[in-house]
Amino acid sequence: MQSAPFGNALCKVARENPDVMAVSADLSNVTDISPFIKEFPDRYVQVGICEQALATVSAGMAREGDTVFASTYCAFAARRAYDFIYQAIAEEQLNVKIIGAVPGLSTGYGPTHMAPEDIMIFRGIPDMTIIDPCDGLDTEQATYAIAEYKGPVYMRIPRVQAPVILDQFDYEFELGKAKMLQDGKDVLFISTGLMTTRCILAARQLAKDGVECAILHVPTLKPLDTKTIVEACRKTGRLVVVAENHTIQGGLGEATAMALISQGVMPSGFRQIAIPDEFTDAGTLPTLHNRYGLSVPEVCNSVRSWLK
Repeated sequence: MQSAPFGNALCKVARENPDVMAVSADLSNVTDISPFIKEFPDRYVQVGICEQALATVSAGMAREGDTVFASTYCAFAARRAYDFIYQAIAEEQLNVKIIGAVPGLSTGYGPTHMAPEDIMIFRGIPDMTIIDPCDGLDTEQATYAIAEYKGPVYMRIPRVQAPVILDQFDYEFELGKAKMLQDGKDVLFISTGLMTTRCILAARQLAKDGVECAILHVPTLKPLDTKTIVEACRKTGRLVVVAENHTIQGGLGEATAMALISQGVMPSGFRQIAIPDEFTDAGTLPTLHNRYGLSVPEVCNSVRSWLK
């Protein structure tokens, strides 16, 4: 596990760049911004429980030349502050990074705090870069990358304690690039965020059944690395499974399907592992992940059924 990968990475960025500022909407203890507040209290703004103010204050600071990291829950950034982010930040192409915690089904606080549709919402904003890191290593490296990038970004982050699993693949985050973690002839997982970890673990289980799985990790959902995805899907004879901690509508699955259709590529099979198009139940995360097919055992069960 890696402690506070986003917060600690932001501190390192801020030590080298005095223009880096942070803004929070009363959720600093769960959005991994606490290390920055402790080290740079005079470069932090707390706007209270008002995501609209989070967006507009951040826009004003960016207009003055700051590089602004604005953090809150994904649900509140996507649903409450959308119009303010769209008009005040995105249309003006301001240098604001919207950092969303607990994406998809990542909290047991209930549907009001869940964000199964945030990627779909932000994909509709022109030129909005969207990042969904897999683990602590990915989050840390992505933070460095988006700090150097000039323009609006939406990045999902894991909770303060994040697993580390990509280090075994000699992994290095590149903005806008997908990464083939391992190859396999039977199944191609195309995954992002939490589900890349789940696919790695599922691939190990499926290997015991003699099923060889390739895993293509897609940390940047917009702009999408269409070239790498299409090339991976051109290999005939293997099932393509797109996995994401997001509703089946408007996320990586639809973006991948669109990319394949536009290039005339038809895999032998195409399936999605995602949250269904319905209002989600409340409950513990293990229960919900099993119910909606996001857990490792359920990923394995789905793949086995599709290969029959």
